[in-house]
Amino acid sequence: MRVHDLEPERKRLRDDVVAGLRRSPRTLPCKYFYDERGSRLFEKICELDEYYLTRTELVILERSVAEMARCLGPRCMLIEPGSGSGTKTRLLLEALESPVAWVPVDISRDVLLRSSESIDGAHPELEVLPVCADFTQPFALPTPRHRPARRVVYFPGSTIGNFDPPEVVRFLARLRELCAPGGAVLIGADLRKDRKVLEAAYDDAAGVTAEFNLNLLLRVNRELGADFDLGCFRHRAVWDEERGRVEMHLVSTAAQTVQVDGESFSFAPGEAIHSESSYKYDLEGFAGLAAAAGLAVARVWLDERRWFSVQYLTEA
Repeated sequence: MRVHDLEPERKRLRDDVVAGLRRSPRTLPCKYFYDERGSRLFEKICELDEYYLTRTELVILERSVAEMARCLGPRCMLIEPGSGSGTKTRLLLEALESPVAWVPVDISRDVLLRSSESIDGAHPELEVLPVCADFTQPFALPTPRHRPARRVVYFPGSTIGNFDPPEVVRFLARLRELCAPGGAVLIGADLRKDRKVLEAAYDDAAGVTAEFNLNLLLRVNRELGADFDLGCFRHRAVWDEERGRVEMHLVSTAAQTVQVDGESFSFAPGEAIHSESSYKYDLEGFAGLAAAAGLAVARVWLDERRWFSVQYLTEA
């Protein structure tokens, strides 16, 4: 098993961080949450009582994975951007008929290697072709030994919610091109629900999500030689009803100046860095975004509370 290594260089991280901190309001890209420590913290988040998303999606998968596998068909090549630990992937791979290859794509090389080796060991008949890359940017697919009947993109979780609506359309269009012709996308999309449920999911009582958010500053300190004082920032998560998204912020608790790779950034008390948006959809609205990207919603699976959806998209 060989890793196709397109891991972003330090310069990309530096350029993205500095550009975000120069903006008003300030931002940091959420894709950089997932260094090795961040990935471990996210796995802990997925086990929290407040974080309904993973638990609810797993219920949908366990109940409907056989039907999903029939939709995807035999001998498919499964491409998984942001593959992470691969927990949900295992359920899908076990249900698929003779899959040709699995292509996990992740920005964290350590997490990618760990999940790839695990699935490679559990499925010796499956060709595993890991790609270390930023999946939000175009990347080349490795060529499997055996020709697949079709290419399918699997994008579980609620990561699609991290994109603003115009970005969703562009990203879905790239996924369509990645698996064309005749391919499909199997995607998770979180749905609108009570504000209290949403805010608790991103601001748990144990403080794990706060630690996850602050780890972004720790990574910038480590990799860019910055001097963020984590004790002078606090985590905040709030539901924005108008935009239909949960926002995560890192809020400065004091007047302070931070150095990042030779550049200074001054913060006023209460000034925030916007670190993540998590959009929540209604089914009609998500179908409209998919249509704008040239995709049609062919099938939707929901949990009993209609809190989460797994959607099967085909070329329109």
